[in-house]
Amino acid sequence: MLAIKNRNKLIAFSLSLFCIANVNGVQAQESKSVLQYADVFELEYASSPVISADKKSVIYERRSMDIMSDSTRTNLWQVNLDGSNNRPLLSGKSNFSSPTLSADGKQLAYVSSFEGDSQLYVRWLDTGQTARVTNLQSSPRAISWSPDGSLIAFSMFVPSKSNALFKEMPKQPKGAKWAGTATYIDSVTYRRDGGGYVPAGFSHIFLVPSEGGTPRQITSGDFHHGGPINWTADGKQIIIDADRHANWAMRPVESDVYAINIADGKVTELTKRLGPDSSPLLSPDGKNIAYLVTEDRKLGSQNSHLYVMDINGKKSKDLTPKLDRSVNDIQWASDGSGLYFSYADHGQEQLGFVTLNGKFTAMKTKLGGQSLGRPYTSGEFNAVGDGRVVFTQGNAQRPADLAVVNTKGEITQLTNLNEDLFGHKELAKVRSISVTSSFDEKRIEAWIALPPGFDPEKKYPLILEIHGGPHAAYGPNFAMEVQLMAAKGYVVVWANPRGSTSYGEEFANLIHHNYPSQDYDDLMDVVDGVIEEGYIDEQQLFVTGGSGGGTLTAWIVGKTKRFKAAVVAKPVINWLSFSLTADGYTYFTEYWMPGKPWDHVMHLWKRSPLSLVGNVETPTMLLTGENDYRTPMSETEQYYQALKLQNVDTAMVKIKKSGHSIAARPSNLVQKVGNILAWFEKYRVAEK
Repeated sequence: MLAIKNRNKLIAFSLSLFCIANVNGVQAQESKSVLQYADVFELEYASSPVISADKKSVIYERRSMDIMSDSTRTNLWQVNLDGSNNRPLLSGKSNFSSPTLSADGKQLAYVSSFEGDSQLYVRWLDTGQTARVTNLQSSPRAISWSPDGSLIAFSMFVPSKSNALFKEMPKQPKGAKWAGTATYIDSVTYRRDGGGYVPAGFSHIFLVPSEGGTPRQITSGDFHHGGPINWTADGKQIIIDADRHANWAMRPVESDVYAINIADGKVTELTKRLGPDSSPLLSPDGKNIAYLVTEDRKLGSQNSHLYVMDINGKKSKDLTPKLDRSVNDIQWASDGSGLYFSYADHGQEQLGFVTLNGKFTAMKTKLGGQSLGRPYTSGEFNAVGDGRVVFTQGNAQRPADLAVVNTKGEITQLTNLNEDLFGHKELAKVRSISVTSSFDEKRIEAWIALPPGFDPEKKYPLILEIHGGPHAAYGPNFAMEVQLMAAKGYVVVWANPRGSTSYGEEFANLIHHNYPSQDYDDLMDVVDGVIEEGYIDEQQLFVTGGSGGGTLTAWIVGKTKRFKAAVVAKPVINWLSFSLTADGYTYFTEYWMPGKPWDHVMHLWKRSPLSLVGNVETPTMLLTGENDYRTPMSETEQYYQALKLQNVDTAMVKIKKSGHSIAARPSNLVQKVGNILAWFEKYRVAEK
């Protein structure tokens, strides 16, 4: 009977949505539907654009949600730079990723699980013939062609033998069922969020003939070597970044630029300063190396600058000394006159260009659309070579599509991957607001999503959604979680309080060794600013956030009773316990804390939400991935038990097969936002 009743209700609901009214003799258009949880599985977005040799098309990763495997499926597509002929290049149930063209543009290297595990393949673009190049035990990364196309370099993890001390275990009798061999751990980084417990071993650089053959390891030592991998013009050396110092494990951000001779593996250190030197990129003529430099002052947020030096590591020069933003994703102009790069500014990833003389141009091209769950900054680009740039374009209502911008700033959209999903639906409209901080009058930016069918004469419940990091940034970017919240009738507001990036180092470090603090005041000012607009029911305020946003949510309910319910997602609750259980403890204790936790107990306790739990009366749900090693489940359990002891209405949700990145699986994204909304609905007052 239940199935029949639900079916009848569904039919009646559908008819109410699609019936056609006749007003003054004119038929009204069909009503648009709103987003549903199932729509998460239909999302697609573009990534990793690669320009063809003739500069007429772009190969890119088309990423979609696979409802059967509960993962992201990656296929390779190609589209002309005028937006025509969008077509599959390598498409199917398997993943095809990391497209990398040979120097002459005639061959495409890529990684695929087509035959079971991830291997390196090469495709001849003129004929479509494809060769499997490797038979590896681990996945290849950072693919890079030699200048003559004869070799491909890549990075791969190489396991090493266990250092276990005990080697006298008695022989197990045939048929006996013992517990198994004990795991012996003596490494500094022994577990990592998203990967679990780290096996013994190191990442090394390999070379393999592009037509297939035996890979040859060219790096050695107990150090990790990764990408990007650059070949010198003569094909005799590769340039990479790494940390090859004996105490590398205790230097969480350090790296230098090295040249590796491919014949004998000889290593030449090109940079030797303290502080990370990373992401080296050879100039088109092979004479210079561009790279990123960060002056390490042990601050929570530190800008990276773009430097250029000679191929031998001499004559280093800062090209962006006055840019108070962190430089990312550098790319040389084809003529070597300067470099393109991205940087976050006021909640959006932007495109910039700087000449070798240091003349900076903000290109006013906004990247985005690759953070599907929440509205974080994101985006990729690739310079065509004739002044045009292909980039991932997103907005508040669409994930990333590809677009191309010319030298006049004119933009042509190349793909339209989600119009079939969103074109017939009414999504939340997003607009910006700003408020003045009541603490020190700093300008705080925020954005509001208004629910479909919004009527300013009505009163709506409000959700404050808080970003993590804490050194990160939200913006007017697509976010499925926000859109689903709005589809349920909530006004949603998100903000960049002090501590957020994209406003300069000073603003980001206002919370250095002081978090949470006045970021709480900034967020309350944002809530007050939305309420002043007149369409919010002040008795129905809700708050949630993840990671650093979860920490702030727990801090908020310990400071105020104004919110009707809260959901604290993957939080830090107790800085003392977090410091010695999180996967990045070598970083957190050195950069986020004034010293070793046992030397600063009261400092850390005063900033722990657990210290305020005695004030909490707000019904509060806890939600964390069961395999989260960044903000471990023990943080969530502490708060859950403390709230129970305080007789506060609480619940704990453990997301299956999830680390810190809950949205990595589409079903978990649904469960995250679904549980948040279900908790809020439990306390939401029905509209009168």
